[in-house]
Amino acid sequence: MTTLDWLTLLAYLAGMPALALALAGRQASAHAYLEGHGDLPWWALCLSLVATETSTLTLISVPGIAYGSGMVFVGLALGYLLGRGIVAWAFLPLYQQGRMLSAYDWLGQRFGHTLQRLASGTFLLTRLLAEAVRLFAGMLPLAGILAALHFSLSAPVLLAAIMILTLAYTLQGGLRAVVWSDSIQFAVYLGGSLACAALLWHAAPPGTLDMLHEAGRFSLFTHHAPAFTSPFTPLAAIGGGAVLSLASHGTDQLMVQRVLAARSLRDARLALMGSAIGAGLLFSLLSLVGVLLWVHHGGVSAAQAGFTRTDAIFPAYIAQDLPSGLRGLMLAAILAATMGSLSSTLSAMTAAVMGDFSTLCRPLLHWCGTPNPDLARLRLARAITAFWAVALVLCASLFAHAGQAAVLVGLSIAACGYGPMLGSYLAGMLLPKLNARDLVPAFCLSLPASVLGMLFLRPHGQPLAFAWLIAPGMGVLCVAALISHAIGRMRHTVRRNRTFS
Repeated sequence: MTTLDWLTLLAYLAGMPALALALAGRQASAHAYLEGHGDLPWWALCLSLVATETSTLTLISVPGIAYGSGMVFVGLALGYLLGRGIVAWAFLPLYQQGRMLSAYDWLGQRFGHTLQRLASGTFLLTRLLAEAVRLFAGMLPLAGILAALHFSLSAPVLLAAIMILTLAYTLQGGLRAVVWSDSIQFAVYLGGSLACAALLWHAAPPGTLDMLHEAGRFSLFTHHAPAFTSPFTPLAAIGGGAVLSLASHGTDQLMVQRVLAARSLRDARLALMGSAIGAGLLFSLLSLVGVLLWVHHGGVSAAQAGFTRTDAIFPAYIAQDLPSGLRGLMLAAILAATMGSLSSTLSAMTAAVMGDFSTLCRPLLHWCGTPNPDLARLRLARAITAFWAVALVLCASLFAHAGQAAVLVGLSIAACGYGPMLGSYLAGMLLPKLNARDLVPAFCLSLPASVLGMLFLRPHGQPLAFAWLIAPGMGVLCVAALISHAIGRMRHTVRRNRTFS
């Protein structure tokens, strides 16, 4: 690390929180802290959505995948665009029917508080696990880059330091600070990735485009892999990607919180569809970096280039080949990706607790040291945010002693929660005769069905691709709810016949 690298990194660490807080202001009410006043511009919400779904793993892994497989992540973005289009016109009007703090308020209005809390509890549990896995796995390449630059920090220590910095602006500025910081962070890692692509292109030999085309590096899909085990075949990328986006951006509080903060339904749709385009552009840029790294290493495989994992290719380029200053910018970009997803998770989990478990939170207001009810709610919201921060650090640290298999299982469990939640929303919209007595038992049955599908479904001897893990839970929920409803109608008919006889 040179002096210029340190200055660049420190300028980001000092300037980003200060700028985010200046744009957001200190929030003086629980409504402002959790909902952002409902006056944030759509383009900021759009950038926040992209930053929320992007992590350090995205910045590191997408170039590595492109190194070996070409522009397949861009094909996945086509499925995301399709899924978000359905969410924009089918789900968002539901969220605009009244003031909602949580994505699961609508389930409470449709089926009662029991199902609302079941869905919210599923979100909290799976998000805690998924974000902890993503955080710790994301710290590994960052710690590796710092070690290569002769500045060693263990991943847990690095994670705790980043958490403290993230809390500094999240606790003060609430959702507004999260959205503005996400926008700044997206600009940082977009700019850093553009600079890397420009340097690699400048160093590429003549005829690079022809070489990449002949090698099939511009292909958007993988055509020689099973559709249900590879996420990059046409069916998995477009169909599975659409289902995954439908679940994540239609039912996940982490994403829905942004559109709930929009000024209007039109702004919410602009933010959501803009985020699909933004994610596609980011995937395209990172994939371009990956294919240019393939050219940089002479067009050989990762193993021939001396890498045991494709995820190590881009970090090695950052540590060894980037000029001074730009190296510091890319380290800031990696931190930005981590902090963006982290602050969004803390805000979304806090809003879910305050909105979906309000009766459980009410007794805690007496411990907030003020007779002012709104100030008490604000203090409680900040305390809950701090609680989730500690829980995430502790949970992420557990993965320091886990193998790669445990990390993959943790990420897959997050997808298992999407099936029951997406199934509940679709049942509520498409099957108006279903009620809580039908859905609550079906939801409870579908969760273990999702986990069993993850553990035991092995098409072609391989686990299901990430997106397809939604299907078992969604299918079991819908079938179980319909059976329950049919049984209920039969019982009602029998009782009615007995009454008349």
